[in-house]
Amino acid sequence: MDSSLILQQIINGFSLGSMYALIAIGYTMVYGVLRLINFAHGDIMMVGAYSALFCVTSMNVPFLGALSLAMLFAAALGIAIDRVAYKPLRKAPRISLLITAIGISFLIQNVFNVLFGSTPKYFPVPSYLETVINFNNISISINSVLVPILTFFILLVVLFILYKSKYGIAIRALAFDIHTVNLMGIDANRIIAIVFALGSALAAIGGIFWAVSYPSVEPSMGTLIGLKAFGAAVLGGIGSVAGAVLGGLIIGFTEVVVVAIFPDLSGFKDAFAFIFLVLILLFKPTGILGINFEKSRF
Repeated sequence: MDSSLILQQIINGFSLGSMYALIAIGYTMVYGVLRLINFAHGDIMMVGAYSALFCVTSMNVPFLGALSLAMLFAAALGIAIDRVAYKPLRKAPRISLLITAIGISFLIQNVFNVLFGSTPKYFPVPSYLETVINFNNISISINSVLVPILTFFILLVVLFILYKSKYGIAIRALAFDIHTVNLMGIDANRIIAIVFALGSALAAIGGIFWAVSYPSVEPSMGTLIGLKAFGAAVLGGIGSVAGAVLGGLIIGFTEVVVVAIFPDLSGFKDAFAFIFLVLILLFKPTGILGINFEKSRF
């Protein structure tokens, strides 16, 4: 491998890993507050991509407007799922919440299968995101550069919210002890709704840029992507926002490097990503930036 090919794969790895990271942040925030693995999160990502597709193709909304509307719709869906499915089970055993999350995931997938069919639909990519810059045998698309920059900016915004805003203080307090927070006059359900809204909006961004990078959407697209994003959250240390971003980048790099070095094994790139996850967790079960699954707080 020459230096240009290595640099090309680094750029591709950053782009892919950044999309996983955007989705993983939602996983880790919900787990940090509720100790819930929200398996419907990948499907919210899919809903965000379909929402943007509808806005662009049926309403003739510009891409940035479609992105904003899709984020709002995904945030509203996340809040609705929490209020309808998870809120009544706050005091139930965790296995009940887990089974409910899986059921919500299947429900969303099947609803979109009925509404839009299982055939992948083309996602119209804005011309300015398809622009390719060629430099020293390296092809860099605007999209592949924009996604990592956007992810880093979003990470800073989320960390600012968590550590510098009153809502962030409430979120971190809720993660430590939900019962004490209620006694202190904080509306726990409102804070949880904010967490779901923020995580769902970020999932929508990840889904839309995934559709831009691989220009098609389908109802089952969130299943494998969601599993990888969850793996990224666990790898980085579930409960840690920075860990979710780090884990996403590592998973993305692993996939890209396997295909680059062993092109004959490209069909097994998904398996290699999870094998790498298992190997890391064998030596550090709490993840790279995790301290303890029951004590890790953002």
